[in-house]
Amino acid sequence: MLQAIGLTSTPRRDRPPEVDDLTFEARPGLITALLGAPGSGKTMALRLMLELEPGRGVTYFRGRQLHKVAHPAREVGTLLGDVPGHPARTVRGQLRLMCAVAGVPAARAEEMLHVVGLDGLGDQRLGTLSVGMDRRLGLAAALLGDPHTLLLDEPAEGLSPRENNWLYGLLRGHAQHGGTVLCTFADPKEAARVADRVVTIDGGRLVADQDATEFARTRLRPRVAVATPHAARLGALVSREARAARRSVEVVAEDGNHLSVYGTTCAEVGETAFRHGVLVHRLTEETGDTGPTAPPPRPTPPPGRDASPPLASDHPRQSDSQPLSPPPGSFANPGACPSPSQDARPCPTPASTSRAAAAATAPAPHPPITPALPRTPLRPLRYELRRLLGVRTTYLLVGAVLVASVALAVVLGRAGHTTLPHLAVAWPGLLPLPPAAIGAGVLGALAFGEEYRYPALAADRGTVPRRLGLLLAKLAVSAATALLLAVLTVALDAQALRLVYGGDLVRIPPDWPSLAASWAGLTVGCAWAGLLASGIFRATAAGLAAVLAVPVAVVPLVQKALSAPQARSVVGLPARLRDVAWLRWPHMLDNGLAAALHLLARPQGAALALSLSVLLCAYVVTGLRGRARW
Repeated sequence: MLQAIGLTSTPRRDRPPEVDDLTFEARPGLITALLGAPGSGKTMALRLMLELEPGRGVTYFRGRQLHKVAHPAREVGTLLGDVPGHPARTVRGQLRLMCAVAGVPAARAEEMLHVVGLDGLGDQRLGTLSVGMDRRLGLAAALLGDPHTLLLDEPAEGLSPRENNWLYGLLRGHAQHGGTVLCTFADPKEAARVADRVVTIDGGRLVADQDATEFARTRLRPRVAVATPHAARLGALVSREARAARRSVEVVAEDGNHLSVYGTTCAEVGETAFRHGVLVHRLTEETGDTGPTAPPPRPTPPPGRDASPPLASDHPRQSDSQPLSPPPGSFANPGACPSPSQDARPCPTPASTSRAAAAATAPAPHPPITPALPRTPLRPLRYELRRLLGVRTTYLLVGAVLVASVALAVVLGRAGHTTLPHLAVAWPGLLPLPPAAIGAGVLGALAFGEEYRYPALAADRGTVPRRLGLLLAKLAVSAATALLLAVLTVALDAQALRLVYGGDLVRIPPDWPSLAASWAGLTVGCAWAGLLASGIFRATAAGLAAVLAVPVAVVPLVQKALSAPQARSVVGLPARLRDVAWLRWPHMLDNGLAAALHLLARPQGAALALSLSVLLCAYVVTGLRGRARW
């Protein structure tokens, strides 16, 4: 069961709250409609239930608040708009990506494709889906975790009648299996046709909570819709004849040349128009909406006095004929005073007695709603791999980098003045970085840049969860991608040079381990710099700018610092560390430590290490300011 108690949104800019003290419940096995006109607060109410907006109140999902549920995707499925995702990603790829978020097997995606009728559209791109197919995909994503409760914001908006029947059949099946379904509606006739219970709100306040039969009887009335260029004349004639025949008929003038006539039939209105020669363009019987009943106004205290306690009329479930029992410590007769033997305290005055009664009968304030932080994917490594490999951008970028690297290597080999290490990675002196390092930086920048552009993890917040698991997964995947790109670049460049100029040009240098470590460190460092910068500034361009800023701006400063004549050497540091350390490590670690110090002693390595340290600190600081849970 879903129970919403006292939901109240935070007012903005001296405006009344969109949702004001809204309390209702949605029971399992039923479809509950949250009905209201556009702007009545339906969507805000759903967002308050999901703890996406600040406010007051509490919502229980089978007795638990959402932030206390370990796996929300297995308790609540939501559809609050279009499906968020990269437009180039396939339908099947999007569902598999969301499977990693919900922590369910990838095979669940195929099951949901069959359930929502998208079996033959698994390879279609998200950007080419129609409104109906997008709704089906959104429902499939909401059902991935097999949730008990579904919260859907106008799921049938923009769908055809056939798609509407399919959608409501699916929701009815979920309810019949014991699930709870809460949908928002703007059309009362559709709500009465689909739902088992209708909760009507207007201005963010509860107007009525009825079953569908009672709602249709009190809210929907049969009427005759008339279109005529003589609307005023025909309305007067129908009203005059109804009074003469002593029939209860109501004529309502609509916009333009339209009338709504209640309490009569098409035949009677048509005969009246025929007898008086009134031209009629349209005459049809339909079900009209009488509109919601205005919610009871809240009492306004007089100036200079405290607000009075809520009246019994503010609570429809309490009978008006049942008197409120006096609260403890008050008196049935305010003018009476206890005897001295009963109470030695001073006799309370009527004013103090009324204030005590007001304090005792006033409802307890509802707890505040603090927007919950976005959760990390339950399978972050699997999520990041599917995000990287699920779009064509990755393959096109890697292909472009490899082609550019081979072309540059061939051109540099013909010139004959480029050293072998720079020739193997296609790094001309005119470029700040080789193509592979730039490509690794762009791939790293896309890791967070695409998350903010297409926020699949937290589309309702427009952000990305800053959790340690997701960050480590992105760092690991970007590092592996950068290393793979580095190896492919060297291998293809060597093969191209050997093919064009023969085997004499390409020889393995004696210091190849140091060169390989430098090359790997450069590509991985560029990938991480792009990743962290895009996570800080929430844009792919910022990540690429950070990558290019290392050789352009940071390296010259480091070169100036390292070239100082008073700079000291750290030769022999591994041996000195061994002497002062308590633990004894193998001598191979000395060689590794010496290689790392050798890389950091170079201007490029020192600049990259300095940049990564600054970016990591900035990422942590911005995460702490955003109350990220690491």
